[in-house]
Amino acid sequence: MSKYFISIIIGLLPILVLAQSEPVDLSPKDTVVYKDPYGLRVGADISKLVLSFVDEDYTGLELVGDYRLTRKLYLAAEIGNETKKQDENLNNTILYDYETSGSYIKAGVDMNTYTNWYGMNNAITIGGRYAVASFSQTLNNYSLYETNQFFNPEFLPGENPNREFSGLSASWLEFVVGTKVELFANIFVGMSARLGFLITNSEDEQFPNLWIPGFNKVTDGSNFGVNYNYSISYFIPLYKKDKKKKEENGQ
Repeated sequence: MSKYFISIIIGLLPILVLAQSEPVDLSPKDTVVYKDPYGLRVGADISKLVLSFVDEDYTGLELVGDYRLTRKLYLAAEIGNETKKQDENLNNTILYDYETSGSYIKAGVDMNTYTNWYGMNNAITIGGRYAVASFSQTLNNYSLYETNQFFNPEFLPGENPNREFSGLSASWLEFVVGTKVELFANIFVGMSARLGFLITNSEDEQFPNLWIPGFNKVTDGSNFGVNYNYSISYFIPLYKKDKKKKEENGQ
C-alpha cells in the first residue's frame, strides 16, 4: 500500500512544481461593470408652450435635442419658431406697435462638468451655439411727433400702417450654462441660461430689428442678448459602452 502511495506522490511532483511556478494574484478583482448608455435625447422648451397659452401677444415652439458622443461631450441643437407682438409707449401714447415672426436654428456642443454617482446620468453643462434666424416684421401702427404746432405739439397717426419688412436675418454666438436632471427613467428636465452676441443683423433702413426670434430683445448700442430655456426631454438609448464601477470616481 505504501508503495502505491509513494508512486502517486512521485507522479504528482511535476504538477505541484509547475503550479508553484505560477504567480498568485491575491489582489481583489472588481468585476462589476456598468453599461453606460449612449444615444439621442429629444424634447421641447416648456416655457415657450406655457407662454403661448398665457400671453395672447406671443406664440412659440422650440424643439431641443442632444446626442452623446463621449462620456462628457454632447452634440446639441435647438430649432424653433416665434411670433411676438410688442409696442412702445410714451405718456400713454403708442409710438409704434409691431409684430415679429420667424424661425431659428442653433447648433453646437455641451460639456458635462458633473461627476455622477454610479448609475446616474445627470448633467451640469457648459457649451456654445452658433445660431441663425430668418424673420419678418410688420409695423402695424406708428405715431409722428408734430412740431409745427408751437403751443400744443402732439403725436399724429403715421401714414401707411401695416407695413411689412420681410427677408430679415441675423446670426449670433451663444454661451450656454445649463443643467439636466433625470426625473424618471430616461425622462429629463432641464434649464439653461444663454448669453448671445450678434454677429450679423440685416435690417430695413426704415425700421430696425428690435426683437429677433431665438435671440430675444435687441438692445440699442449693444450686440449682447440674454435668453433662457426650460425643457423636458426623453432619452432614446441606442447603444451602451462598458464602464467598470471602480472608474466612476475618476469621471
